[in-house]
Amino acid sequence: MLYTSLSLDYITRPSSLKENAPLLILFHGYGSDENDLFSFANELPEELLIISAKAPYKMEPYGNAWYAINFDAEKGKWSDNIQAKSSVDVIAKFIDEVIVTYDVNKDNITLLGFSQGSILSYAVALTYPEKVKNIIALSGYINKDILPEKLTDKNYAHLDFYCSHGSADQVIFPDWARQTAPFLNTLNIKNTYSEFPVGHGVAPQNFYEFKEWLSKRI
Repeated sequence: MLYTSLSLDYITRPSSLKENAPLLILFHGYGSDENDLFSFANELPEELLIISAKAPYKMEPYGNAWYAINFDAEKGKWSDNIQAKSSVDVIAKFIDEVIVTYDVNKDNITLLGFSQGSILSYAVALTYPEKVKNIIALSGYINKDILPEKLTDKNYAHLDFYCSHGSADQVIFPDWARQTAPFLNTLNIKNTYSEFPVGHGVAPQNFYEFKEWLSKRI
């Protein structure tokens, strides 16, 4: 069932807990929708309340985006950073709304994003670190143009990142993703980075690795 009462439309998988459930919010990639990553839900720990959000910008003939991409631009693509920043703020508001709507543990919130959803998950955590605990960033990279100017003013001590990428990814080049760990290290943020011999997707071994990582942190 698609819920439309909050800032973002979403679907859910209930937690096995009646109260104070750890929360996992899923953010799909460009041109997809809330059903995409939701296929992970049945394989993840049952105590998680899982919410899969739908990006706000509708595409034609189908799908949604967190921000526009012009694939004819210099370097092959150009991101609408104004839309991206707007989506960062919408996601932050959405997290607050979910906390009010559901009986979840506000100190145990994980964001999981793929591709464009991963880029936004990085940006939300680095802009609003007080709202999240864990980040699972699949096939994305850190877009510094949508981050706050002074990152050193924030407290990132509690954050933990799992980052992964396909070594044959031709949509978001592996070299972009390989800059993630050094960047997070400069901020003394806990992080894990893995690569898998696939393109722009999630290999089975990638899924099992981040599932184990998450299970230890909820």
